[in-house]
Amino acid sequence: MTTRQAPQGISFTRDPQSKALKLVSSTQYSEWLTAQSEAMRQWLQSQKFQGKPSQFCLLPEHGEAGYSVLAIVDEDSPYSVAHLPKLLPKCHYHRCPDANAAISNDHLMLGWGLGAYRFERYLSVSDSAQLHAEAFSPEAMAVLEASLQVRNLINTPTEDMGPEQLQHAAQALADRFNAQMSVVIGDDLLTQNYPTVHAVGRASHRAPRVIRLDWGNAAHPQLVLCGKGVCFDTGGLDMKAAAGMRNMKKDMGGAAHALGLAQLIMQNALPVRLTVLIAAVENSVSGNAFRPGDIIRTRQGLSVEIHNTDAEGRLVLCDLLAEASAMKPDLIMDFATLTGAARIALGPDLPVLYCNRDGLAEDYMAAGREQHDPIWRLPLWQPYLSYLKSTIADLSNASTGTHAGSVTAALFLQCFVKPDIDWTHMDVYSWNDSERPGRPAGGEAQGLRAAFALLKKKYDDRH
Repeated sequence: MTTRQAPQGISFTRDPQSKALKLVSSTQYSEWLTAQSEAMRQWLQSQKFQGKPSQFCLLPEHGEAGYSVLAIVDEDSPYSVAHLPKLLPKCHYHRCPDANAAISNDHLMLGWGLGAYRFERYLSVSDSAQLHAEAFSPEAMAVLEASLQVRNLINTPTEDMGPEQLQHAAQALADRFNAQMSVVIGDDLLTQNYPTVHAVGRASHRAPRVIRLDWGNAAHPQLVLCGKGVCFDTGGLDMKAAAGMRNMKKDMGGAAHALGLAQLIMQNALPVRLTVLIAAVENSVSGNAFRPGDIIRTRQGLSVEIHNTDAEGRLVLCDLLAEASAMKPDLIMDFATLTGAARIALGPDLPVLYCNRDGLAEDYMAAGREQHDPIWRLPLWQPYLSYLKSTIADLSNASTGTHAGSVTAALFLQCFVKPDIDWTHMDVYSWNDSERPGRPAGGEAQGLRAAFALLKKKYDDRH
C-alpha cells in the first residue's frame, strides 16, 4: 500500500508530529467527560464545548505534539467526520486508540478522504489536513479511490473530457486490470448497428463512439454495466437555456459511474464476467443535427419518433441496452443523468432507482442504507407508456405532456430490455450544487457504494 499514491488528505505513513484525534460519540460524551481530569473539564467548559454532533475542540497537550483534537461523532457514518479535513489546522493527524468505537476505521478514512477532496487539475496544489490511515480495509480504500475518480471525470471540462478522452479513461482502466477493450467510432456506428448513438452524436466535430470493456472468467455470471456518456449536452436543436446548459459537462456522469463501479468490481476481483458499454457523444448543433420529427430505427428494430432532441440520453442508452439484452446476462445495470424530472421528484441528493424485480430493488435500497449512500425507488408504472405513443413510429422519445417525466424515460428504456433479464436503471444527478462536508460543490458519485455493496451480496460469497 505504501508504494501507491495516497488520495488527497490521506497519508500511509505517520508523521512524528502527528496530532491525536479523539473520536467520541455524542451519546457517550457525558460518560467520557466524567472520566477526564478536572483541568480538562474546565478547559472544555471555557471553550463552551457541549459535545454536540460535528463539534470539535483543540485540547492542549504536553510534549512536542502541542495539542490533540476532540471530535464528536453522531453515528458510524463517513459524513460524520467529513468536515474535519477542511476545518482543522493543516497538519497531520492520527486516530487515538480508545475503547469508544464511535466510528469504524474504514468510515473514518472514507469520510476524511471525501471531505478532503478538491479538484486541482487547473489549480495550484494546496496543503490539507492529513489523516494517517491505519487498520483500514483495502476495500474501503478502493471505494474512496473509485468515488474520487468519478468526481474527477465529471469535474473535468468538456474541452478535456470529450468522447475521445472518455475513451482514454476507459482504456486506462482496462490496461490497469488487464481487461479487453474495443471501440466503434463515427460512421462505423451505422455499419455496426448503433443508429441512435450515431444520430445523437453526429453533429459534433468530435466523433461519437461506443466503448466496450470485457473482464473476468467466462464461467462466472455475466454482469453488464451501461453508461450514458453525453460529454456535453446543448439540448440539440431543442436547445437548452443558458442556465440549463451551464453544467452539462456532467451529462457523462452515468458513464463515470459505470467506470467507477467497474473499477471496484475488478479491483476487488468479484466473481463476475463483466461487460461495460458506454455511449460517448456530444449532443451538438450543426447542419446535420438530428431534428424534432425525425424517425430513427434503433438497434433493436423499434422505430422512434423524435419529439425532443434534448431527450437524447435515452436514445444513446437504448442501443446499449439492446446489445446488453442480446448477451442474455444475469443482470444489466445502467446509470444516466437522464431527467430533470427525477430531481423535481426527489431533489439532488437522492438518485432514482427503477428496477423490474421487487426483491432486487429492495436489496439495492437496503445496500444504500447500510452504506449511508441513499437511493429511492420509483415505479415502472406501465399505463404511462401510453404517454410515449406515436402515430407514425413504434415509440416517441418523450411525452407531449408534463407529467411523470422520469417514469416515462425509464419506461422507454425498459422497452429495450428483455423481460426475462434482471435490470436496474439509476437516474443520477452526479452533482452537488453547494459545498457541504464530504460533498463538495461539483461532480459527485451517487449510489456507487450502494451498487457495489449490492453486487458483493449478490455474487461474492467471500463476504
